Amino acid sequence: MENFDLIIVGTGFASSFFLKKYLEKASPGKRVLVLERGILYPHSERLKKARGSTENVFRKTPLPEETFQYSNNADKTWTFDANFGGSSNCWTGCTPRFMPNDFRIKTLYGVGQDWPLTYDDLEPYYCEAEDIMRIGGPDKTPFPKSKPYPLPAQELSTVDKLIQEHYGNLYISQPTARATVPTGARNACCSSAVCSLCPVDSKFTIENSLDTLYKDPRVEIRYGCQVFNMLTANDHITSVIYKQGKREVEVAGEVIVLGANPIFNAHILLASGDHNIHTGRGLCEQRGTFAYLYLKDLDNVGGRSVITANGFMMYDGGHRKEYAGCLIENFNDPFIRNEPGKWRKMVKLKFVLEDLPDERNRVILSDDPLKPRIEYVGHGKYVDKAMDALEENIRKVFSFLPLEGIEMDGFFQKTEGHICSTTRMSNSPQDGVVDKNLVHHQYRNLFVLGSGAFPSIAPANPTLTLSALSLMTADKNF
Repeated sequence: MENFDLIIVGTGFASSFFLKKYLEKASPGKRVLVLERGILYPHSERLKKARGSTENVFRKTPLPEETFQYSNNADKTWTFDANFGGSSNCWTGCTPRFMPNDFRIKTLYGVGQDWPLTYDDLEPYYCEAEDIMRIGGPDKTPFPKSKPYPLPAQELSTVDKLIQEHYGNLYISQPTARATVPTGARNACCSSAVCSLCPVDSKFTIENSLDTLYKDPRVEIRYGCQVFNMLTANDHITSVIYKQGKREVEVAGEVIVLGANPIFNAHILLASGDHNIHTGRGLCEQRGTFAYLYLKDLDNVGGRSVITANGFMMYDGGHRKEYAGCLIENFNDPFIRNEPGKWRKMVKLKFVLEDLPDERNRVILSDDPLKPRIEYVGHGKYVDKAMDALEENIRKVFSFLPLEGIEMDGFFQKTEGHICSTTRMSNSPQDGVVDKNLVHHQYRNLFVLGSGAFPSIAPANPTLTLSALSLMTADKNF
């Protein structure tokens, strides 16, 4: 049997940021094996397929819903990309930080679960992740920063500027991994609003920015390898079992890192005999809904990129004792108001609400060892109460604008593309699956990375935070 110093499952944000820090600290003789269930599907070939300019020479890659089973609620979408680079291939590039109070929501508001670490613990790694992604962002933010963003902020629209003038640093140009100026192999954002497959390769991806990690002589990457089990002895992971084609292969490792998404990390743990009662439970993500603000004699023009700004006016505060905090996103994709002479006299806003992990929403084993099963009863009353109060809160927050009316979308989007909280971190195994360093409470040579470790999920996008956690974890343990 082959032996490695480190075995990493997956090549997305969590795995790649961990690997980057590990390689910076590891000796030249280390052997690292990376197991990727998908293929290297280059950005150039994705563009060709999207344009229809050539036949796709790559084999069909599975849709997310083809990789797991539903017990119920099949209308609820879970979005990810099961190929090299993971969800960096399909994300939008939104990178706000969590707020300091997000890490102590139970202490402050009596809901959810506190993190076993603080914002200050993570802050230097936020800075490092922002530098790696070359984030563009503003000078002033509602969250503390010890270093400026590496790239300049996005341009705001005319209405954005009015809102920022009124609310100051509670309304900012969105911190983004869509490059605001050319940087490295990435071009400046083209503002064409097709960010899931950026046509100019402006958005940070593992492929365009961290592919050199997988060419390091210490690293061997194997494609088409789906890990589905791990063997244990004396509370130690001894080996990993994966399927490649029709073959089952076992490899041994001193340290094992699960860096798949929260659905598959939990599934691998369950299949390996993890009996922690929290493993797989608490599956959740934020819930988003749109509202359109119609304006009198005020055009909403200008602005750069698909989402120009983030509003924190409804994010934090005493209301979180009763209902979910909310992050506001100003969408700048093509839209018009369908009234003559009023084409641009409107603002399209998305309101992203946090949810609380619910034990009834979970990942479980199925009759197929390669396919986890999802039981999802839905989001909680914490979200519904926020939705009930949303229109009134919008009227209060934006009352200074010349409003003619507000059109509420009235329903949640099927997905925010953020899968969270199936392997939550905690101070003890009675309250979670991993410790504050993302080490499994029982199997002490096993790291479980990603947003599955979030005890609470916050209204903000999770990618920057999970990437910073991976940097911190590798830094403190090697």
